[in-house]
Amino acid sequence: MPPLRSTGTGPEADDPQYAGRYRLEGRLGSGGMGVVHLARSPSGLRIAVKVVHAEYAVDPEFRARFRQEVAAARRVSGAFTASVVDADPDGERPWMATLYIPGPTLSEQVKRNGPLSPDEVRRLAAGLAEALRDIHRAGVVHRDLKPSNVLLAGDGPKVIDFGISRPYDSELRTETGKLIGTPPFMAPEQFQRPREVGPAADVFALASLLVHAATGRGPFESESPYIVAYQVVHDEPDLTGVPDDLVPLIRACLAKEPADRPTPDAIMAMLPTPEPGPVTTSPVPGRNPIPAAGSLSPSYPSPSSSSSADGDSRPRSRRLPALRRVAAATAAAVALIAGGAWVMEEVEDLGKQPAHHSRPTPAGSSWRPWETSVLADPAGNGEVRAGFCTYADGALYCAGRGVHAARLDAASGKVAWRRAAPGGDRPGPGVSGARAPRVSGGLVHALSPDKRELSALDPATGEPRWTRDVSAYDGRVYYAGDTVLLVAGDGVITAVDGATNRERWRHALPGGIKPVFSFYGRDAVGVALAPDGRHTQVVGIDPVRGTTLWRWTADGALTAVGAGPNGSVYLSEANARTQVSAVVRYAPGIGRERRIPLRTPLDASSVMAKGDVVYVLSSDGGLTAVGTAELPGRPAGELWRMETSVANASALVAGDDGRRLYFSAADGRLLAVDAGQGTLLGQTSPRLARAGRGVLELLPEPVVADGKVFGAAPDGTVFAVSERNPAGWR
Repeated sequence: MPPLRSTGTGPEADDPQYAGRYRLEGRLGSGGMGVVHLARSPSGLRIAVKVVHAEYAVDPEFRARFRQEVAAARRVSGAFTASVVDADPDGERPWMATLYIPGPTLSEQVKRNGPLSPDEVRRLAAGLAEALRDIHRAGVVHRDLKPSNVLLAGDGPKVIDFGISRPYDSELRTETGKLIGTPPFMAPEQFQRPREVGPAADVFALASLLVHAATGRGPFESESPYIVAYQVVHDEPDLTGVPDDLVPLIRACLAKEPADRPTPDAIMAMLPTPEPGPVTTSPVPGRNPIPAAGSLSPSYPSPSSSSSADGDSRPRSRRLPALRRVAAATAAAVALIAGGAWVMEEVEDLGKQPAHHSRPTPAGSSWRPWETSVLADPAGNGEVRAGFCTYADGALYCAGRGVHAARLDAASGKVAWRRAAPGGDRPGPGVSGARAPRVSGGLVHALSPDKRELSALDPATGEPRWTRDVSAYDGRVYYAGDTVLLVAGDGVITAVDGATNRERWRHALPGGIKPVFSFYGRDAVGVALAPDGRHTQVVGIDPVRGTTLWRWTADGALTAVGAGPNGSVYLSEANARTQVSAVVRYAPGIGRERRIPLRTPLDASSVMAKGDVVYVLSSDGGLTAVGTAELPGRPAGELWRMETSVANASALVAGDDGRRLYFSAADGRLLAVDAGQGTLLGQTSPRLARAGRGVLELLPEPVVADGKVFGAAPDGTVFAVSERNPAGWR
C-alpha cells in the first residue's frame, strides 16, 4: 500500500500513514532527521518506526548514511541492541522498524536519580563490555557510545543508534574536515585521525560513559566542545568519585593510544565481581504516557496499586526483575536517528497480564515453561556449551560438550539420566562436536564427538545396548526411520538395523555416487554432485531393502531441502558463488521438474520446505518465502521477505501445522515467525555464555513437539516454551 499523507498545515501534514505494510498509529516524537511513530506488526507486536523527513530523503549522502545505519543494525546480533524488524532504506521515504526495548536511557536515569551505585556501575560495565564484544565480532564500530545511546533494560543494557557506526569493511568514509561523534565521549583518534577509527574508540567511550554513570559527569568536562577535544587528546582524566576498584580499568580504557586499551574480553576479565542484581530504574510520577509531538523526553507512569509495593507474590521471570519492579511496567520505543538517539515510552499496564510461568498451554493448564541444563558445567567457565536435542515419546534426548546423551522429561525438564561423552571434551575449547541424539529402532543413538563410535542406549536407563565403530565413515551417518545408513569414502553404503545393529544390506548406488541422504516419507533421498560439477544425481531408495526406487539427473548444483505434497521432493539450486539462486520441485512418479528462480540470489544459512512453500533464511538475516504452486491469486515465486536481524542462525524448523517457523540465534534467543505473513510473532530473552569464549560451528535448531517449542542456548541451558503464544515468551 502506498504511503498516505495527512492533510493540513501543521508538522503532522507530511507524516505518512504507512511505512511499508505497517500502519503508523501515532507520532511519538521528532528530531532533525526524521519522525518516530508507534506501530504494530500484523501479529500485534509493538514496534517503533523511524521515517526520514522528506527533505533528507532526496539527499544521496543522507540516504547512504541511513542505508549504512540499517546495515550496521542488522549485522549486530540483537542481544544487546534494538532488533531490526523491517526496513526500506531505498523507499521514497526511507524507514526502519525496531522492537520496543524496556527501560530508560542511562542519561535519563542519572539525570533523574543521580549517579549509580558502585555495584550498578560494575554490572553496567560488564553488560556493555559484552555488548561491545558482540558488536565488534559482527564487524561494526559504533563510534558514538554515550549515555543517551544506552538503554537500561530489565535484562541488561542495550546499545542503540548506529547512525554513524561503520563496518570494518565499509567503503563509506568520514569526509575530510568533518568530525562525527559527541566530544565528551570521543577518543583522541576521532579528533586526530577520524579515518582510522577502530574498535578501540568504543572502549575509550565505554570508560567515559562509566565515569558519567558513577559521578554524573564525564572524565573531561567543559562547556566548550573545543576545550573538551583538547582535554581528550592531551590531558589526564578526572576520575574523582569513581569506585576505587574500577579506577585502574577505566584508566587503561582511557589510554591515549588505541593499542594500549584493553579489548572487551579483557575488560570482562579485569572487572571486579558485582553483587547480583540489575541496574535499578525509577519511575517519575506525573508525566504524560506519550510525549507530545516534537518532544524527545521519555515519560513514565505513576506507581499503581498493582506494583510490588503491595506484596505482589506472583512468579516473576528471572530475566526481567527490574522491569517487574517498576510500577505497572513501561514499554520504551527506541528510534535510532543519525546524529542522535530518541527514546519514547508508552505506558502499558502489564500487571493485568498473568505471569508467563502460569500461562496455560496445550500441554495442560498446570504446565509451565521450564529451563534446565544437561551439561555438567553450564557456562560455569564462560565457554560456549550448547546442547543439541531431539524428541521422542514424551522425552527430549540431548547431547553437548562433555555429554554423550541425556534424557529430559519434556513436560518438566527434569533430567532422568546423563552419560559422559567418550574421551571427554575432545574438541577445541568452546567448540561443540556433538550432534543431537536420534531415536532409531526404539533406542537412543549417540555419535561420539570425534565421530568414531556410534552407541545405541536404552531410553529408560541410558545404558548401552550396542556400540559400533564408524570411524571409516567420517561422520556420514544418516537415519531413515529404523535404518541407519553409513556412507563410506568409496561410496559403498552399509544399512544397519537401528534396534539390533545387524547389517541389512551393503552396496554402492548406481553410478558409484557418494550421496548425502535425507529421509522423506518412505524414501531415503540421496543427492550427490556429478563429477562435472554442472549436474546433480538424485536417487530415491528403499532404506530397508536397499532397492533403487527412482533416479534423476538434474542441471545445476542441488541440495535436498524437504518433501512436498504427493511425494514430491524440494531442492535448492546454488550458483557459482554458492548462493541459492532457485528452488526446484521434482515429482518422482511422473518425472516432472519445476524450477522457480529467485529474484536475487541469497547467501543462505538454512533452507527448508513445508507444504508447497520453501523458506530461505539468509546469512544477512533476511527470511524469504518462495511458493512453488500456482494458486488463485498467488502465482509461484517469492511470496514475502522479512528482516529477522539474526545474521547467525540455526536451521529453520516448522511447526506441525505449518503456520509458524522457528529458529535460534547465536545469543540464545528463540524466534517465531508467521509462515503465512512473514511477520515476527515473538522471541525469548538472550541466553549467553558468561564470558563468551569459543564459537559454535553449528547452532542447535529448535525442536517442536506436543504443543511446545524446545530451545538450546550457548550458556548450556535447554528450555521449553508454549507454542501457542510466542508474543508472551520470556
